[in-house]
Amino acid sequence: MTPSYPVMLDLDGRSVLVVGAGPVAARKIRGVIEAGATVTVVAPEISAEVRRLAATHDLVLHERSYDPGDVAAPDVRLVITATGVPHVDAAVFADAEVAGVWINSADDPEHCSFTLPAVARRDGITVAVATAGASPALSTWLRDLLAGALPDEVERLVPLLVEVRGDIRDRGVGTEHLDWPSLIDELVTLLRDGRHAEASERASAFAAAAGSAVTGATSVEGATDASGPSSATMVS
Repeated sequence: MTPSYPVMLDLDGRSVLVVGAGPVAARKIRGVIEAGATVTVVAPEISAEVRRLAATHDLVLHERSYDPGDVAAPDVRLVITATGVPHVDAAVFADAEVAGVWINSADDPEHCSFTLPAVARRDGITVAVATAGASPALSTWLRDLLAGALPDEVERLVPLLVEVRGDIRDRGVGTEHLDWPSLIDELVTLLRDGRHAEASERASAFAAAAGSAVTGATSVEGATDASGPSSATMVS
């Protein structure tokens, strides 16, 4: 099996079409609402749960059967179908493929161009586990296991790392080559011991060292011998 390519989508303000309005669809709707999506729901019958969501969020409800034009609407960026009716979900998938729109069919991986992982969020951390649609139950079990393993210190760790990364980028330095694992290990230990001020100082020192390293390297590369031109300029 070809592995899936995991991504984190920015749905804020983007249009998502949900076909279906039962309990499964309601769960999917809540997920995309939390991500800031603008949601349109199409279903012959709108459940009370979905109506309650519409009462507190900006949902567009169309109480009618699905029409191929729903997927083809120019603003639709993502489609989720959860009707529980196989031929309808298959038709939505086929239309989405023609329109070039990514689609998830609930509990039907054969009619998905993307699958949804089991997700847990805590203090700015998102834990997502997927099995390419093979076993949602296993994804959920692993998600709970991993989420439970997150240290309590993440609440303070995340904003600290955001600040450090921003400081380094402000210095004109890339961040991907740095030894983040060692820093994080140190910060977790300090935060766990309640040494918050020391953690902040260590983070600041890390950022300063990253900036100094690049500045030093640049100076060496640009240096010339005071007694004459650099070897880079000595050409015959």
